[in-house]
Amino acid sequence: MRHRRAAIAALALLLGAVALRHPSADIQILTHQAADPSPSRVKAALDLGIMGFSLLITWTGNRLGGG
Repeated sequence: MRHRRAAIAALALLLGAVALRHPSADIQILTHQAADPSPSRVKAALDLGIMGFSLLITWTGNRLGGG
C-alpha cells in the first residue's frame, strides 16, 4: 500500500510538471544557398498533446544549365 501511494504521488508530480510547461521541439535544417531566391522547403508539425514537434527543411535544387 505504501508503494502504491508513492507511485500515485510521483505520477501526480509528473503530470503537474507537464501541465506547467508544454514541451516542444523545434528543428530547423537550412542548407540552401543564400543567393537562391526560392529554395525548396518542407514543413511538418506534429502535436501529441504532451509533446509537440516542428520540422523545417530547406535546400537548393540542382539547376539545369550550370547556373
